[in-house]
Amino acid sequence: MKKVLITGGAGFLGSHLCDRFIHEGFHVIAMDNLITGNLANIEHLFHLKEFEFYNHDVSKFVHVPGDLDYILHFASPASPIDYLKLPIQTLKVGSLGTHNLLGLAKSKKARFLIASTSEVYGDPLVHPQNEDYWGNVNPIGPRGVYDEAKRFQEAITMAYHTFHGLETRIVRIFNTYGPRMRLDDGRVLPAFIGQALRGESLTAFGDGTQTRSFCYVSDLVEGIYRLLMSDYAYPVNVGNPGEITINQFAEEILAITGSDSKVIYKPLPQDDPKQRQPDITRAKEILDWKPKVERSEGLKLTLDYFRKVV
Repeated sequence: MKKVLITGGAGFLGSHLCDRFIHEGFHVIAMDNLITGNLANIEHLFHLKEFEFYNHDVSKFVHVPGDLDYILHFASPASPIDYLKLPIQTLKVGSLGTHNLLGLAKSKKARFLIASTSEVYGDPLVHPQNEDYWGNVNPIGPRGVYDEAKRFQEAITMAYHTFHGLETRIVRIFNTYGPRMRLDDGRVLPAFIGQALRGESLTAFGDGTQTRSFCYVSDLVEGIYRLLMSDYAYPVNVGNPGEITINQFAEEILAITGSDSKVIYKPLPQDDPKQRQPDITRAKEILDWKPKVERSEGLKLTLDYFRKVV
């Protein structure tokens, strides 16, 4: 039985990856220090003999006994409300944590995949964003703690690949949604749904003309799995190219929730990206991957989950 370590395993994406690898017949070790993760996301796996959980901060030395075939590094605060509250931890998990896990992968001869992000493109001057674009990032702005942690993460991962010959993979994740998101994580989708279900005004920033592209979690997990099993070492965008303005998205949320809430506008946060749309040509060509879940279907599944937790 192949063994995989998934850091951030109690988080939104990490928990769905745990499910997928259990389904694929792996022995799964989830590791999380629970500063943003939630054990409720993985408690359905605790009874399985092929599942383990380690409560550990990967910014400190990481030890896993025995063989290890794959490491997926998904530990990090990932929403603005989290990384603005936890700036040092965000920088440390992207730098020290990645270094520790790369050392573990090297010692175990394990294949290593990092969760990078569309935020490496910053507030992009190229649209849609492809993997050859180097980005437009403010390293000392409030979002720099996350953006630069991820950019460093990519750089050290590629250094281990070129210098040590380590098998590495880099996935650049665009906006993803689905069950197990936190209502209070500050991202637009859970914020809008939570506000609509509570009968509150939907809070949009700027004038609402900025765009986002939302990928349902099962599509993302499929893309990540295919990338891990591929032989491609350079960054690959995984996301849904279906671009929508925040104003249009607010209308969709009001329609599916049946809410009569109004939309109110607040100033756009510093360095908030105006456009976000992945160019997924590389994923299509190398991984034979593209998203399958329509936004209307994914939003219904997500809304069903949120109705239970509001």
